[in-house]
Amino acid sequence: QEILENSYQDVRNKLAHELLSQVMNSSPEFFERLVVDLLVSMGYGGSRSEAGERVGKTGDDGIDGIIKEDKLGLDTVCIQAKRWQNTVGRPEIQAFVGSLAGNRARKGVFITTSRFSREAQEYVQRIEQKVVLIDGETLAELMIDHNVGVSDESRYIVKKIDMDYFEE
Repeated sequence: QEILENSYQDVRNKLAHELLSQVMNSSPEFFERLVVDLLVSMGYGGSRSEAGERVGKTGDDGIDGIIKEDKLGLDTVCIQAKRWQNTVGRPEIQAFVGSLAGNRARKGVFITTSRFSREAQEYVQRIEQKVVLIDGETLAELMIDHNVGVSDESRYIVKKIDMDYFEE
């Protein structure tokens, strides 16, 4: 069973790498739509079609998408999506936090295909607003976990002896 679990992890890691490559080859507009789809599939905003929207465009004030945190839309989560290869630093996070205030939001998710600098990670720990940072590796894992951009190819069920059945 350990061999099977290790093989599964290898297949999953390969899929995550291929998925991230596919995302990097997509347009910035597609990537912005993808992150909204992902957060809605994770349960934000309930099951309503208007639970999330892509707003990224010229003059978007640094916000690429908005997700309603609950079905009533009492609180919103602003999204910034960066399809980058370079590390995202503290200045980009500070600009995003400023955009939250401009949109009357207290929560945000900053998603990148790359990674975040240590300074950026430390900065979000100290600010009043709640900002979650999702790097490329985590993005690919979440996409796999929530079936965004992937589909089932095969399923395997591992059987074991049911000792209760054999009790006399």
